Amino acid sequence: MSGNNNENGSNDSSEVTVLQDLVAGGIAGSASVIVGHPFDTIKVRLQTMSSASSSRNGVLSASSGGFKSLFKGMGAPLSTAAAVNAIIFASYGSSTRLWENTFENGQHASNHGAKTSDGGVIIQNEESKTMNQESFLKTFTCGSIAGTIQAFLICPMEHIKCRLQVQAAAATAASQQLYKGPIDCGLSIVKEHGLFRGLYRGMGVTLWRETPAFGFYFATYDSCKERVENLLKSNDGIHPIPSHAHAWAASAFAGGVSGAWTWAIIYPFDVIKSKIQTSPLERHLQKGMWTVGRDIVRKNGVRHLFRGLGVTLVRAFPVNAIIFPVYEFVLLQLGDG
Repeated sequence: MSGNNNENGSNDSSEVTVLQDLVAGGIAGSASVIVGHPFDTIKVRLQTMSSASSSRNGVLSASSGGFKSLFKGMGAPLSTAAAVNAIIFASYGSSTRLWENTFENGQHASNHGAKTSDGGVIIQNEESKTMNQESFLKTFTCGSIAGTIQAFLICPMEHIKCRLQVQAAAATAASQQLYKGPIDCGLSIVKEHGLFRGLYRGMGVTLWRETPAFGFYFATYDSCKERVENLLKSNDGIHPIPSHAHAWAASAFAGGVSGAWTWAIIYPFDVIKSKIQTSPLERHLQKGMWTVGRDIVRKNGVRHLFRGLGVTLVRAFPVNAIIFPVYEFVLLQLGDG
C-alpha cells in the first residue's frame, strides 16, 4: 500500500474491493514469509539460546537440522499470510476513513484506498501529504489500531512457529520431537493447556509489540516514501524515469526502511515474547512479561534483549521491501483484468 497520488485525484482511479485487498495482501504476505522465514528461525534460536552457547555453531549445526531446518515452522505463517495481510490493510484503511470522517469531515475519505494509473495506491491526498504532527498522529493511531487487531490472529500463529523452531534446534537422534507439525502443535497445546492460557500464551507482550510497531511502521513508511518520491522526481530532468518506476522504487525502499526501523524500536518485546512462547506451558511455571524481562537482564545482561537484532534487521529490509510493491503490482493487475 503506497501513498502515490496523481494530479487528477479520483478521476483516474478505481476503488479497491475487499476481494482485491485479500488476494493482493495474501500474495504479498506469502512472498514476504518465504523470503524472511529462514532469518526468523535464526533470530528465534539466537533469542532462546543461553549466552554461553556458541551462536555461530549452534544455529546451523548438524544437531539443529542444518540449513533445511531453517524452514521449519513456515507452514503456520505461510498458511495465514493472506488473512494477516488482509486484516492489516483492511484495518488500516477502515480506521483511516473513520478518522477522516470523524476529525476531517470526510474530506479525504472518498479517495483513500483507490488505485491510480501510474502504479500506486492512494493513502493521502496531495494537500494532506506532508508529514506534519497532525498527519503523523493520524497515521500512527490508525496503524496502531491495525496492529492491535491483527495481534489476535498472529499471537497463536507465532506461538506455534516458535515452538517448532526451537524444537527443531533442540531435537537430537536420541530424542523424539514433541510436535509433528503446526496443526499437531496447535491441537496439542489447546488440548493440554487450553485456548487462552495455552495457545494464546504471550498475548500481552504481543500487544505491546504489535500496537506501537504498526503505528511507527505506517508513519515511517508514509514519510520516507514521500521523501524518496520527491527526490526521484527532482532528478527527472537528468535521468528520466517512468512514473510507475518512481512509485515502486519509493515503495520498496520506504517499506524496507520502515520495517527495519520499527524492529529496532520494539525488538526487546520480541525477545521477551520468544522466551515466553518457548518456556514450559505448565501453569505454575508461567511468568509475566515484566518478570521474564527482569530475569533476562539479571541472568544475561541488557545486551541479551537485543540478541539477534542484526539478523532481524537483515531480514526486515527485504521482507518489507517486497510487501508493498508486490501488493501494489497485484492490485494493478487485478484492476486491469
